[in-house]
Amino acid sequence: MPAHGTAAADGDEKAPFPPPGTPEPPDGLLAPDGLLSLDELMPWSVRPLRTGRAWVSGPDPVALRARWERLAAAGPAEQERLFAPTRSRTPHTSVAALPGRSAGTGRFARTPGPCPDPVRILHGPYDEQWLLPDHRLIDAARPELWRVADGRQLFVVEHSAAPGDSGPALSVTTLLPDGHSPAGRPGRIRPLYRRPGGAEPNLAPGLPDLLRERLGGAAEPDAFTPEAVLAWVLAAARPSATGPRVPLPADAEVWSSGVALGRELMRLQLRGSRGGERPRLPGGRRPYVRAALPARPTELVHDAGDEALIVGDGRISPVPAAAWEFTVGGVRVLELWFGRRAAATGRAPDGAAPDGLDAVGARGWPREWTSELLELITVLALLDGTAGARQELRAALGTGPLIGPAELRAAGVLPVPSSARRPASVLGHQEEGPEGQFALL
Repeated sequence: MPAHGTAAADGDEKAPFPPPGTPEPPDGLLAPDGLLSLDELMPWSVRPLRTGRAWVSGPDPVALRARWERLAAAGPAEQERLFAPTRSRTPHTSVAALPGRSAGTGRFARTPGPCPDPVRILHGPYDEQWLLPDHRLIDAARPELWRVADGRQLFVVEHSAAPGDSGPALSVTTLLPDGHSPAGRPGRIRPLYRRPGGAEPNLAPGLPDLLRERLGGAAEPDAFTPEAVLAWVLAAARPSATGPRVPLPADAEVWSSGVALGRELMRLQLRGSRGGERPRLPGGRRPYVRAALPARPTELVHDAGDEALIVGDGRISPVPAAAWEFTVGGVRVLELWFGRRAAATGRAPDGAAPDGLDAVGARGWPREWTSELLELITVLALLDGTAGARQELRAALGTGPLIGPAELRAAGVLPVPSSARRPASVLGHQEEGPEGQFALL
């Protein structure tokens, strides 16, 4: 398995889906008639993070702290080697602090400072990991995302789709996402709000008002809030070669059913964050540990007949085939999740020996990973359970009228103003710049 934080493994050397302003393909070729580019509905998007070095992120925060301490204590030559320098970052690079973080801005080689507390991130569609939030260590941390990450924010992440993928075309999270794609090109990251505190929705100006006017009627009062529009996007988005495309219905009942489905998809993917309900399978279908997992498992096998997941000498059941076969980008999510943790314990399934700071891994399989695995199985099984509703929505959209680009242009919603594609100026305070200098942005 490639190191997930390297440029090659993260897909950094490949371009993401086409950037804003890329001409759309003709209707009937790659863009089915009536479908809208996600770039037009949520115009501000950010490229994926580029760490430049694998060791700054991983599934175990304890290992990240140990890596920091080893790097900070190393002599000049060893520190240079362990750091894994790139053109963007070396131990002698001074950069601005990440917004909202107090890590140093001076050269690491001179003043490492204390280890910053690792932060929880979404690594790829369904893998929650940890990151050392120090700008000196990350090639492209995307500070504009950190500025708007707060308790109200939701981030949408595009997937690189493959035929037969099980889940929705987009992920949603309250965590800072890195935009990693299991296979293919990484997708762009779209915050729901352009400013902290849930201010200024990242939606095409005038879109919610148009939808309320066309579809309002007897709809629920919250049917056209920014989160309701996001719920629709999650439920209806379809993958394409140019990025996700979204149909807008001209039927109020179809809109309401799609928003309800999208809210369920959002609930499942947010996993109880922001005080929501944690996903749970019905009684009798909830996965449990039947045999304790070993300290360093290297093999993951699914026994379809017994609906059991064999983790080394450990055993979890019931694990439905739908959860095991759940794929993103043509890659099984459970296998990918397990492979990253097996590698973090120094026992990668492909036999590759970690080097440098990557060799500083978890001391074993912590209990938290088992809990995360049980929850991931639950989430994947429940997401697969929405497949029928997603197919019904797609069928309804295929036969019913749509609000197309022409109507949006006539209403002045399209074209989106260029200002809506740029980050908002969100700061009324100073941020620490390189070598401790301050600037008001």
